[in-house]
Amino acid sequence: MEEQGWRGLFAAVLLGLPAVAGAEPVDDAARADAEPATQVSTEDGAAATDAASQSAEPGDALDGAVAQAMPGGAQGPVMGSPEQVNDPSAPVPDAAVPGAKKPKKDKGPKTDTLGEAPAEADQADDKGKPAQRIRVFGRVFAQATADEREKYQRNLGIESARVGVAASLSNLEAEVSADLASKTILKDAFVRLADDAKRLRLYAGRFKSPFLQRSQESAWTLPMQGRGLVEDYLTDTNDLGGRRLGLMGEVRLKEAWGLKLSAGLFEGGEGLQGERLSEDGSARLSVRPFKFLTVGASTYLTQVIDGTKQHATAADAELSLGGLSLTGEVATGRLALGPFMSQSVLAYWTVPVGREGWAVQPLVGAEALQLQGGIQAQGHAVTGGLNILLADSFKAQVQAERALRPGDVEPALELSVQLATRFR
Repeated sequence: MEEQGWRGLFAAVLLGLPAVAGAEPVDDAARADAEPATQVSTEDGAAATDAASQSAEPGDALDGAVAQAMPGGAQGPVMGSPEQVNDPSAPVPDAAVPGAKKPKKDKGPKTDTLGEAPAEADQADDKGKPAQRIRVFGRVFAQATADEREKYQRNLGIESARVGVAASLSNLEAEVSADLASKTILKDAFVRLADDAKRLRLYAGRFKSPFLQRSQESAWTLPMQGRGLVEDYLTDTNDLGGRRLGLMGEVRLKEAWGLKLSAGLFEGGEGLQGERLSEDGSARLSVRPFKFLTVGASTYLTQVIDGTKQHATAADAELSLGGLSLTGEVATGRLALGPFMSQSVLAYWTVPVGREGWAVQPLVGAEALQLQGGIQAQGHAVTGGLNILLADSFKAQVQAERALRPGDVEPALELSVQLATRFR
């Protein structure tokens, strides 16, 4: 009998953990009723145990040992058991919560990369946000278009597939990015040196030249699909501005209306025979006299060492009141075909919807381009659309543009839908 009892106790120890998993906790009332019955002297308890062991049947020894190994009502539920975790009034045990997680702090909207949107990077510096040492970023734009010029033939493709890496130190920043959907895969590859106050900066590498306000804005935050008729004609067709290899200095004085002056030398374009021309020069000055108003001026000069052949000067203004934004820019200069003038205006309104980061953004814009000299030509465009935004990571854009672009015989309508997402 005694040997069988020890075997039962040994079996109870081995089976204790699986057994307690099915134990049900006893409520406070049952626990109070059970406590008087168990409060007996050691001698009485020992005598009762002996009496029970003598009167028990041989087959009951194992059950008794298992019962002793099981937690009683006075012990309460096992720490981390589902019953205790599900009880709202019970304290959360350490076993149920391995480590206390601190709530994440709201860091606000994400800022764009330095190479894509220099103005946004300046705002992040003003707020004193600590930059991540190493940051991987990327975005994808998928677009579907139907153009009247092509008899509304539908085209579907990846407009942009950008990926890059940025590194930040106290006085040094570096960035490399590539667009896998572009003919020119390399987009940005530069370093920026700055003093502790971020007043004096020096850029070296491949980055955006400081010309045209719309070119300085990020493709993500720009509500339009593309940058419009004027920017396409000046930058893509006539090689004024855009991303280039160069060296640029910058001065920024926050106390003087946020004055910012950027000027540099950049790699020249290609001649008619494919030869590399001498360096171009570009500069931009902007001030912010009020929180809701920013004004600026920029210029671009080709072949400044050999004598400027083409040039352009632009003036711009941006007004922001709540969710309403209005931008305008005028430019004039001389291209290979002769003098030109251009005007651009864009208005959009961002309206939050719900508390999950959703927003709608209607927009309307207009542009005009006048070419003079040997060839008299006109260009104009009217754009309207609606964007649906989710937080700072996804957007869907529907846009319609009726435009007469240089080379067109008559105005044509283009419809487009774009889906975009990004990670940072």
